[in-house]
Amino acid sequence: MNFVDLLTSSTRKGNGSETAIPDNWMQGRTTFGGLSAALCLAEVQRTHVDLPPLRSAQITFIGPAGGTVRASSRVLRQGRSATFIEADLETEKGLVARCIFVFGAARPSAFDQTFLDKSVLANPDAADPFFPPNGMAPHFTQHFDVRLAKGARPVSGSTCNVHDIWVRFKDRDTPNNAVSLIAIADMPPPAIMPMMKEFAPVSSINWHLNFLVDAPHTQAGWWLLRSAAEHAREGYSSQNMLIWNAKGDPVIAGRQSVAVFG
Repeated sequence: MNFVDLLTSSTRKGNGSETAIPDNWMQGRTTFGGLSAALCLAEVQRTHVDLPPLRSAQITFIGPAGGTVRASSRVLRQGRSATFIEADLETEKGLVARCIFVFGAARPSAFDQTFLDKSVLANPDAADPFFPPNGMAPHFTQHFDVRLAKGARPVSGSTCNVHDIWVRFKDRDTPNNAVSLIAIADMPPPAIMPMMKEFAPVSSINWHLNFLVDAPHTQAGWWLLRSAAEHAREGYSSQNMLIWNAKGDPVIAGRQSVAVFG
């Protein structure tokens, strides 16, 4: 089941919606984190209409998500320009993810500039596939076309802590919107993984995304994602994340905390 079909398969139940997660969207024993976040954002957009553009998302992954999941949301505060909405994802065993989305209307400002560099990396068509043909990869990765732009592949014993990959949905009919982009944004494995010499489980703890433009868009579905490990000690790693569109314009700045079991 592709991304669009999975979202449209959600059914209303009470004050939320339920979705059955198929095996091909799993990441080990849990649902792919980008999908969990996307289901929460989709529920918010279905329930709360006429929202301004998404400006920020804070996502905490609390427990394994699988089987049938239920998404619900509530408004925390609605001001003149900003609306704060909380969204939860639950299973029969309890809460598995909690998100806070901030939607904000544009305001007059003395500033209209970015201090982030444009991307100048090679075209994705010139990049090698990220996952080897016969390599081990989580089930959910089958839905994405992934190319290595710079850095290293997981569990290669690399000394590099910064990795850039091109990502797009294999299903080219996937809409170009915030829900699909938040799913793509979690596609890269943690930046510490290429530095591993042997496989060890990893798990995202929390994730923060700042959307830098009102309506992110790109060409041919491609987004360039950078993950940079900043610190790793005592089973936890902190990383910085950036996303550019195919023209090299920055669209998302993020951070993530990752648990490393090895």
